[in-house]
Amino acid sequence: MLQVDFKKQLDHFSLTMQFRLDKEILALVGSSGSGKTTLLNCIAGIVHPDVGEISLNERKFYSDDQKPLKIQKRKVGYLFQDYALFPHLTVEQNILYAVPRESAIAHITELTKILGITGLLGKYPHQISGGEKQRVALTRSLAAQPDILLLDEPFSALDDANRDRCQNELLRIHEKWQIPIIFVTHRIADAEKLADRIMRIEKGQMTEETVRLEL
Repeated sequence: MLQVDFKKQLDHFSLTMQFRLDKEILALVGSSGSGKTTLLNCIAGIVHPDVGEISLNERKFYSDDQKPLKIQKRKVGYLFQDYALFPHLTVEQNILYAVPRESAIAHITELTKILGITGLLGKYPHQISGGEKQRVALTRSLAAQPDILLLDEPFSALDDANRDRCQNELLRIHEKWQIPIIFVTHRIADAEKLADRIMRIEKGQMTEETVRLEL
C-alpha cells in the first residue's frame, strides 16, 4: 500500500497531499500547474517534500526522521510526459538502460510481446511513431518490475486508435501485476475508463475524490 502525507511549498501555493492507495489505478486531474506532476516527482524521489512521509509497502521513501530513500532503491516505474527516450540509443538499448543486470530477460521479452514492440527493438526513436514511442517508454518503465507505476500524461500525444490500444494494454498489465498505478490526465474520459479512483488537485489541494463502483 502507498501512503502519502506531506506538504511541499511551490511558487504560488503549498502542495498538501494525504491519501492511501492499494493495488488500484488512481487518476489525477486538475488544471495545469496545480501540483500533479510534483506529486509524482515526490513519490519517485526526483524532488522531496518539505515535511511529512511517503511510504510504499511499509518501506519509507521519505520521512522527517531519516534520509530520503535513493531513487534507484524505490522500485518506481515512471513514464514521463515526453517519454524521455535517448535519441542515440536503439529501442532495445533504451529499455535496458536502467535495468539491473540481474533482471530476468524472459520478463522483458514478455513485455515487448504484450506491448507489441518486438519488431521495433533495433530502431531508433526518430524512426518510430508517437504511439510506438509511448509503448517503448511504458515497456522501459516496467522492465525493472517496479512496485508502483507513475505516468505523466501518457496518452496526450496519441490519436484515438493508439490511445485505446495503449489504455487496454495498461489495464491488462495492471490486472496481471496488481500494483498501484497513478496517472496524470487532462481527459476526464481517460480517468473514467481506467481509474478505480479519481482525485482532483487544484492549487495544491485535493478538492474531490471519486471512487468507481463495480456493478
